[in-house]
Amino acid sequence: LYTAPDSCQGRCEEPYHEEDECHCNAKCERHHNCCEDYHTHCSPEGFSSSHDAIMDEDLLHISEQLYHADHNRAKPTDIAINPQYQVSPDQTGDQEDHSPEPLYQYVNEELFSKPTYASFIKLLDNYQRATGREEDVTAEELREQDNFLKEVMKTELMKKLFTFLHKKNRYDSEQEFVADLKEMWFGLYSRGSGEQDSSGFEHVFSGEVKKGKVSGFHNWIRFYLLEKRGLVDYFSHSYDGPWNTYPDVLGMQFSWDGFYKEVGSAFIGSSPEFEFGLYTLCFIARPGRVCHLSLGGHGLSIQTYTWTKSTYGNRRNYIATAYVISS
Repeated sequence: LYTAPDSCQGRCEEPYHEEDECHCNAKCERHHNCCEDYHTHCSPEGFSSSHDAIMDEDLLHISEQLYHADHNRAKPTDIAINPQYQVSPDQTGDQEDHSPEPLYQYVNEELFSKPTYASFIKLLDNYQRATGREEDVTAEELREQDNFLKEVMKTELMKKLFTFLHKKNRYDSEQEFVADLKEMWFGLYSRGSGEQDSSGFEHVFSGEVKKGKVSGFHNWIRFYLLEKRGLVDYFSHSYDGPWNTYPDVLGMQFSWDGFYKEVGSAFIGSSPEFEFGLYTLCFIARPGRVCHLSLGGHGLSIQTYTWTKSTYGNRRNYIATAYVISS
């Protein structure tokens, strides 16, 4: 299912990336850096044909499709932000509040009544933010997970993503895709000492606190709702994306209940299904590596990491984290 970094399954003729553990194109034999299963998968009679590989051009094309299918994104009149002070990259750890005003001056909260937003927001209070504390998942919370997946799968964006992954032989059916989404994003694993205390969704979208620092927390809706309640204090930003509309991208410094986040990158104004879909795409296509995309003609990259200490199903990996980076 996954293009595992140490395997050629689904990666035959994938372009060379220096960060890859091993390689699966025709030149790897000459350079003695092929993955061990190169001949199993990439020889003419191999299991995984080259047309199943997700090439860099495929990612640029499908990400543009997903960008244009994000019909639920905020309009320019829906959000007004006030980024204020920009710090240099070497100042992000200073923990100084350079911005006296909130980041969000205005958000049209009618956005939050859209089904994907409403079902997403219901998930945000389902988690203990401190790592090392066991998550107690109720029947209602499981229903909320299922409802969110049901709502996002109604969107054109997620249907396009499934169609792309289906053509690449990653999933046989939409039912299989949804079942895997639930495991990879909501399946619990331990960031502490064996407690089932974390999941990809909690880390990326809701945020966690580990060793006195904010961990994860890459979502604009979560940030806005907590800032409105006085629980998040915006300090500064170190990166502002090239867009003059939404989704924008900010790399932010902030305090959450006194816990500091040195760089919390986030899309601003995108729909929940947009982030969920892009992170899923990159986790499946480039797990543990930089995933280069094109959004509205602008180049942008997403970094994902797999959780390597436990697996589900047939040795599939959970999402450890996913976030947008500037290049």
